[in-house]
Amino acid sequence: MKRLGILTSGGDCPGLNAVIRGAVLGGALTHGYEFIGFRDGWRGVLDDDVLPLPRRAVRGISRLGGTILGTSRTNPLKEDGGPAPVSDSLRRHGLDGLIAIGGEGTLAAARILSDTGIKVIGVPKTIDNDLGATDFTFGFDTAVQTATEAIDRLRTTGESHHRCMIAEVMGRNTGWIALHAGIATGAHAILIPEHRVTLNQVAAWVNSANDRGRAPLVVVAEAFVPAGQDAPYSPRGLDTFGRPRLGGISMLLEQQLQGLTGIETRATVLGHIQRGGEPTAFNRVLATRLGMAAVRAAAAAEWGTMVSLRGTDIITVGLDEALETIKTVPESLYLEAEELFG
Repeated sequence: MKRLGILTSGGDCPGLNAVIRGAVLGGALTHGYEFIGFRDGWRGVLDDDVLPLPRRAVRGISRLGGTILGTSRTNPLKEDGGPAPVSDSLRRHGLDGLIAIGGEGTLAAARILSDTGIKVIGVPKTIDNDLGATDFTFGFDTAVQTATEAIDRLRTTGESHHRCMIAEVMGRNTGWIALHAGIATGAHAILIPEHRVTLNQVAAWVNSANDRGRAPLVVVAEAFVPAGQDAPYSPRGLDTFGRPRLGGISMLLEQQLQGLTGIETRATVLGHIQRGGEPTAFNRVLATRLGMAAVRAAAAAEWGTMVSLRGTDIITVGLDEALETIKTVPESLYLEAEELFG
């Protein structure tokens, strides 16, 4: 019997369960695969912590947030001897290959493991929508919807108290969530890492809205760097993949903008609520299709690839191409939104 392993690694994301369901059902019904899941990402591979995944195990899970397998930020290349324990684990469980569902860090590890001969198929997962080889990543649409609903609520309290409200959203080094949620909520300023502006310019937008009797709303991406500063605000050090742990820039802006404008200002970090909750219909459909496509790629022995959305089609791209570029917000798209600021 052919067997595949599945893991979910890195930050959790709405739609992970739909990928698992799509892979298990598509693989069992069409290709005759059996599946096991590794608990908590690469940690489960290294610790031999597995969960059988028969069809009944994935019944009704597409609508659930999070992941039934659990996740972690374990880097398999930095623990317990590198690729060898991963290869040994797959061999012990009689697996023909592994489906790794994750973002930039997970896929980078998968690429290195693939170069050593381990059979891996990647599925792009990130709420940040920053992988250049796919048009959209599942999780992004849900994160934007969640942020939009939260910011709508911030607006009503801001208007009641005549305050300037700052909403900080995730996105790592890109501003996709901030841009989309900011446009959707009618923000008076959207601050993203791809486009630096001075604090005086932000204050001018805030004052302009206030002068018209509005409660100013600022949406800021966690990696935003004001003009004149060198690096994103990152007081919590580095993660296991050596990347800065972002978050908190809105708290600095709260003090600075209140000082520049004289307007009472409050900051809210939306944080992990953007990762939680039920996935949107768009994400459920996309995630299911990506799970099914990953199994098709495995059946066709297209190892060392990632499944990718191009237009409305699902294709495979090499893991090298998948990680070649980070997809950033184009300047033209930001300038289009900027016409509405202030």
